[in-house]
Amino acid sequence: MATTVARRCPAAAAPDIVAGMSEARPDADSVRSACIEALKVVRDPEIPVNIVDLGLVYRLDVDDDGAVEVDMTLTSMGCPVQDMIQADVELACMKVDGVTKVAVEFVWSPPWSTDKMTEDGKKQMRMFGFHV
Repeated sequence: MATTVARRCPAAAAPDIVAGMSEARPDADSVRSACIEALKVVRDPEIPVNIVDLGLVYRLDVDDDGAVEVDMTLTSMGCPVQDMIQADVELACMKVDGVTKVAVEFVWSPPWSTDKMTEDGKKQMRMFGFHV
């Protein structure tokens, strides 16, 4: 009887195959969109706007294995909270389903300016009394 069950149900015959199977991974575009949304909780501690609306994220790519690469900048070189922002970016992206690892690279060209901010980011800054 056990032989019959094993032939009808491959999982019974080879449980290691089933154990190695994983659920379908979300596609790279949906993971990318989810990461961008997740990054909206990351804020520069000196500016009351998230890093996406500030225009600090220059590039976010996701490969088929779920590895995320982020190129971003900061409002100034030598920012004392660079390590904290990097850790926050990594944690925010790692919470997204389908992400397997995150690499953050800080780039300084082109330099950041308020022109890179989204309209929502500029609106938020004006609400806090900043002229942008």
